[in-house]
Amino acid sequence: MRINLRKEFFTDKEFLIAESGEFKAVAFRFSTGIEALRVENSKGYFVILPFKGQQLWDFNFCGRDLKMLTTVKEPKPTLEYLKTYGGFLYHCGVSSFGVPDADHPQHGEIPNIEYDNAYIEINKDEKGEYISVGGTLNYDIAFVKKYHFSPECRLYKGASVVKVNVKIENKKATPMEYMYLCHINFRPYNGARLVYNVPRDKEHIKVHKIIPDSMTGDMRAKLSSYMDKLESNPAIMDNVGNSDEMYIPEICFALKYNPDENNRGYTMQYIEGEGACYVNHPVDALPVGVRWISRTKDEDSMGMILPATSEHLGYYDSKAKGYVKELGAYESLEFYMEIGFISDTEAKKVEEKINKLI
Repeated sequence: MRINLRKEFFTDKEFLIAESGEFKAVAFRFSTGIEALRVENSKGYFVILPFKGQQLWDFNFCGRDLKMLTTVKEPKPTLEYLKTYGGFLYHCGVSSFGVPDADHPQHGEIPNIEYDNAYIEINKDEKGEYISVGGTLNYDIAFVKKYHFSPECRLYKGASVVKVNVKIENKKATPMEYMYLCHINFRPYNGARLVYNVPRDKEHIKVHKIIPDSMTGDMRAKLSSYMDKLESNPAIMDNVGNSDEMYIPEICFALKYNPDENNRGYTMQYIEGEGACYVNHPVDALPVGVRWISRTKDEDSMGMILPATSEHLGYYDSKAKGYVKELGAYESLEFYMEIGFISDTEAKKVEEKINKLI
């Protein structure tokens, strides 16, 4: 069953738009006017904005609110990235992402863009029954670029992990450059461990030692010192909430994964005895693992892995380093990520797999 969504379905009052077995999809509208769907199964729910970037705004599974803490409580009707930056997952790109440059805004044109169409689907595949929300962006700038960007978030029966499918299609008769980053913003858990199939050395972990000009005095010295420690021993960051950590306002890293036989990278924020925040991603399609950690009094985010085509420093930097990818005339690319929370038993199995890879 597929329901093609229309904005008229969304009002200030919640409306049950689809239900089947343990699945529910509830349509509502934030006080800011942004349309949203709460998609539920027996393990939890996510809130997705079907017409605004197909963002995952809220993410709650196994009784945990997994989204980062920020001052932005509701999505806002703006294209400015930081003015509505309070969600769990943002698709970034496609012309560029990262720092604004090359006439592209911060993290590209797609994070907050209006979608042409969106849908809910309840169906089954080889993994079982699922409910999904997807859509297609038709991006068309005359003489510049025409592409379709089609994401889908698929939640299976009894699952606490969401499969995020992505398809990018070049709709012109000439090659198209592209960049992509999946900005996943988990909440940090003090006492947890970061577990991932990346060797802890300078060859595989780069610390971006960038300090804002506005930071001066003791705070600047403390951040610089902590960056130096991370550079000499990246394993320091694996213990979340360690006594001398300093992520004010943020630190970014670039990770090079040792993939498994299926070219997958695995990342967990493991809370022993309870379970783990979990991501697995395609290292062939998204070879750079950007890590972004920010821990201030107002914001608290564990971006333990933002799967990406390149580092986060914008188009010109990526072009110079050979990261910018290309789709030929009318070519397309498809890949998927799995994102969510897994049990302690599952986490132990994933850790054993990771340890064998590094």
